[in-house]
Amino acid sequence: MYPKEVEKLLLKVQKPGRYVGGEINSVVKKKDEVEVRFAFCFPDTYEIGMSHLGIKILYGAMNQVPYFWCERVFAPWVDMEQKMVEEGIPLYALESGDPVKDFDFIGFTLQYELSYTNVLNMLKLSGIPLRSADRHDLFQLVVGGGPCACNPEPLAEFFDLFFLGDGEEVDLEVMELYRRCKKEKKSKAEFLELAAQIEGVYVPSLYEVSYHEDGTVRGYTPKKGAPAVVKKRVINDMDTAYYPDSFPVPMIDVVFNRVSEEVLRGCIRGCRFCQAGFLYRPFREKSIDTIDAQCRALCGSTGYNEISLASLSTSDYSKLNELLDRLHLWTEDEKVSISLPSLRVDGFSPQLMERINSVRKSGLTFAPEAGSQRMRDVINKNVTEEELLHTVNVAFTEGWNRIKLYFMIGLPTETMEDVLAILRLGQKVVDAFYENREKPRGKAVEVSLSAAAFVPKPFTPFQWFGQDTMETLHEKQKALKGNIPSRRLSVSYHGAQTSFLEAVFARGDRKLCAVLEKAAEWGFHFDGWDDCFDFDQWMEAFAACGIDPAFYANRQRSFDEVFPWDHLDYGIRKDFLIRECEKAYRAETTPNCREKCSNCGAACYKGGLCIEKREDLV
Repeated sequence: MYPKEVEKLLLKVQKPGRYVGGEINSVVKKKDEVEVRFAFCFPDTYEIGMSHLGIKILYGAMNQVPYFWCERVFAPWVDMEQKMVEEGIPLYALESGDPVKDFDFIGFTLQYELSYTNVLNMLKLSGIPLRSADRHDLFQLVVGGGPCACNPEPLAEFFDLFFLGDGEEVDLEVMELYRRCKKEKKSKAEFLELAAQIEGVYVPSLYEVSYHEDGTVRGYTPKKGAPAVVKKRVINDMDTAYYPDSFPVPMIDVVFNRVSEEVLRGCIRGCRFCQAGFLYRPFREKSIDTIDAQCRALCGSTGYNEISLASLSTSDYSKLNELLDRLHLWTEDEKVSISLPSLRVDGFSPQLMERINSVRKSGLTFAPEAGSQRMRDVINKNVTEEELLHTVNVAFTEGWNRIKLYFMIGLPTETMEDVLAILRLGQKVVDAFYENREKPRGKAVEVSLSAAAFVPKPFTPFQWFGQDTMETLHEKQKALKGNIPSRRLSVSYHGAQTSFLEAVFARGDRKLCAVLEKAAEWGFHFDGWDDCFDFDQWMEAFAACGIDPAFYANRQRSFDEVFPWDHLDYGIRKDFLIRECEKAYRAETTPNCREKCSNCGAACYKGGLCIEKREDLV
């Protein structure tokens, strides 16, 4: 529970329930009975962090070990942060109320580049030195994992180690190693050298970076026996992998108040812009029996009446209709609804509609990603306009009248004609509603178009692409807003400035550590929130460090350039990504993994869908 001195602050801040702990299913242990304490820090607000599936899985996995204790820590919102600083109250964990600085491990999940300032700000609020080199003892080890760990270099000076890939096993192995080193009174340096030998562990201090005169990376040289290339960890058998049978139930409203059941990991599709689709290969599914049992257990322990079947693309689950039929054997009687948050346009059938008709008809969301067929071929979306219109007609016939379509602008080879095609496609959806004789009566259609600025990411075929300049993105946004053809269409878009900064840190190197340190010194935080983001101040921070951010975001890169993440191995071969990039510029598509193996490299893990492929592809 929260420290006593926090109590007097709770009536002075928004949403005091963020800071009190004590939720149902939270794990409280006796301090004298645990040997290793892990502060699991989510670098955003409680409402966002408590909706994240990863923290629920790892929280449960660590706490099932009697001598480990994992506690939750969230970034305090600006009002609470100000009060804590004024009162001299350090950042604390929700379960015990103990200061974060008292923990063996301070672990961060890195989901989004614009959360990096929150990471450093949380360390600052904890009274912990920011740089790893300034933390000398085998204690207060700052560790990180999650999708952004695929290029951790902009944070390398602050973290002691990073976990690459699936965390359920490697996290526990590192904690076991720490427990042993602590008993043997080994130094921090000795622990880190041993940790670097565990597959899936990257210790940045054991690698020296050299640069060419033009500022590009020359190479990474490992020290003290560290591997030249660090391979990610993969759990092949999703049925035997740890999954929680309960998790803390928030006492305030959060983003997703429901049971999240992961039905598969990975993706078969190969959309060329999508980092997650490559990072999480190979494609692995849980069995229907496992999913059913886990859903029953979680509904029983949490009291939730909605199950979200979570994955990158739930409609790609090979036995989806059979799974829904199994779940309906008990969910209908118990008034539990089922939602499918990640459906593809080409996976939305009348049969599927029948099985999810219990879900409220508030709206459906699909992601064509591009307005023209040429652009959809460039990005390998493998969805046609006909499939989209068929899908929305199925939805209209079944009673839906609100459709949201997600797009990106600034994609490789995109022209203004491709941008305006977004509006034309939206208008065709509106027209389809009024031409549908079985549409819901007495209702008008609402079609929302959301356009995000494309950000090139590591380990994708577009990692070489220079992001559109902000001026170009602004022109494209202006064209979208200024040419809306119908009052039944609405258009929204994400800021070009935040997308620019996201690209800088997504493709950045260790030189950016100085910029982040300056940002922490100047009090930057919550940069993903419009209330707190100040682009001009960011530009001042880059200038103060003598760094041009456009070098990272807007520069087109050659195929022979060494990337800051080339010494990290996520199983996707660089020659495959080059081939996919070249096919993109020719607007050629690649079949999905079920149709044909593209020899991406993920077969090296000998698991999931890849295990069925020929040995000569490994």
